[in-house]
Amino acid sequence: MRVPVVYDGILFDEGFRLDVLVEGLVICEVKAVSNMDDVFIAQTLSYLRLANKRLGYLLNFHSRLMKDGITRLVR
Repeated sequence: MRVPVVYDGILFDEGFRLDVLVEGLVICEVKAVSNMDDVFIAQTLSYLRLANKRLGYLLNFHSRLMKDGITRLVR
């Protein structure tokens, strides 16, 4: 999903792309990496801030168990 961004009064039509936006409220960022890096958390928190959303999930499908690959983020 494309999300426009307004910065310093300038509109960027395609500021960033969300993987999944649930009910217009929750951002889900999907990854499939062996090592969950802090940059993915920072990216998701930035998306939350720019989209003016409060709740996000970082989902890593490379985890052995899916429950171990879920990170809940609140802004």
